[in-house]
Amino acid sequence: MQANAVGPAVHLFDTRLHRMSYSAAEPVSANALALSGRSVASQRWSDLVFVHWRVDAAVVAPLLPAGLRPDEFDGSSWVGLIPFVLDRATLFGSPAIPYFGDFVEVNVRLYAVDDLGRRGVVFVSLEASRLASVLAARVAFALPYVWSSTTLELRGDELHFSSRRHLARSATSRIVARRTTDQVHGDPLADFLTARWALFTRVRGRTLYLRNQHEPWALFRAELVRLEDTLLARAGFADLASRPPDSVLYSPGVTTRFGH
Repeated sequence: MQANAVGPAVHLFDTRLHRMSYSAAEPVSANALALSGRSVASQRWSDLVFVHWRVDAAVVAPLLPAGLRPDEFDGSSWVGLIPFVLDRATLFGSPAIPYFGDFVEVNVRLYAVDDLGRRGVVFVSLEASRLASVLAARVAFALPYVWSSTTLELRGDELHFSSRRHLARSATSRIVARRTTDQVHGDPLADFLTARWALFTRVRGRTLYLRNQHEPWALFRAELVRLEDTLLARAGFADLASRPPDSVLYSPGVTTRFGH
């Protein structure tokens, strides 16, 4: 396989040329490998709630970019609904970007492995309230950001997230989660769902691999108090919002750097 570099932050592989047998998936690690060069961007992710459901890998597979297969844990693939606050965004060492680099995000994501065994996240949709940021992410990395009204209200131990798309107002999510003081240590499932050190996306017919690095997650058990959501159904998972989740976790947050 001939690899191609596009800028300092990404690695591309052409799935039309790469038809060898699959490599075994790399080990899941709660600790990220160091980036090999300077970071090209950074963000602070705060007050994250990780809500996950088991799904059959056969349902996930058609939703993945070419060259990827579903990543599985305990015989299942997994679908995540993750709301959080993104702020303190920087580019190429700039100061934190005001306003446009500060918003609540709600994303639906899947987990995949490429032919080289590299693990990563695949985003089905990402709701965000800054139109300029939405457009920039779609143009630069073909990430499926959608312009939405997104909010977070903190009420004691409860986090109340809401999202509604501006141009498709039936696409909504209301998530209420209660955080606890029950910290998670050494949980293989929690690591599988949260310790993800790359994302995959499809750009101009090729699959792009973008690495990230941050300190290990501080994770706590959480309770899903309320969920009214159509984003999962729009992503192709019609029944999930009516099912109890199989994992709910909370993290106060991390500062993330992107590079290669």
